[in-house]
Amino acid sequence: MSIKLSRVIAVIGTIILSFVFHFVYDLIPNFITSIFFPVNESIWEHMKLLYTSIIGYGIIDYFLMKKFNLKYNNFLFNLFFISFSSVIVYLLLFLPIYYSIGENMFISIGLMVITFIIVYVMSYFILIMDQRKNDYLWIIPIIFCYFIFGYLTYFPIKTHLFFDTNDEIYGIKRETQ
Repeated sequence: MSIKLSRVIAVIGTIILSFVFHFVYDLIPNFITSIFFPVNESIWEHMKLLYTSIIGYGIIDYFLMKKFNLKYNNFLFNLFFISFSSVIVYLLLFLPIYYSIGENMFISIGLMVITFIIVYVMSYFILIMDQRKNDYLWIIPIIFCYFIFGYLTYFPIKTHLFFDTNDEIYGIKRETQ
C-alpha cells in the first residue's frame, strides 16, 4: 500500500464513519457524546461531525500506516490540519448554496464527500513533506477544538449556524441537560 492509496481508503473510511457518527448522540445521549457527536441538525453541529469523523478515522489510519510500514511525517499536524480545514472548506462550499437554495440533504452529503476528498489530498502532501519538530504538540489544538465544540454545544451563539430548523432550538435539547 502507498500513501496515495491510504488517502483514498481514508476518504472512504471517513465517509462511512460520518454516517455512523451522525447517530451516536441519538443512541447514547450523554455529556461525553454531546462533545464529540452532533446533538441536533444545525450547521455547526455538523461541523463537529466532520471534525470527529476525520479524527476518528485518524486513529484507524495510524494503525493501518504502521501495519503496512508506510513512511510518513507530521501525522498529528496532518490530523489537526485536515480536521480543522474540513470545517472551513465545508462552510465555504456549503453556505453560498444554502443561502441560495436552502437545505438539501443530497447536496449536503455531496459537499461533505467533496470536502473529504479535498482535505485528504492536502493530507497526502502533508504526510510526504519533511519532518516537523514536536509533532506530538499538535494533540493540544486537537483537544482544544473539542473544548470549543463542547462549549458551543451547551452555549451556542444565537445565529443561523447554530439553529436547528427541525427542532427550532439552539444547542442541545433541554431534556438531556
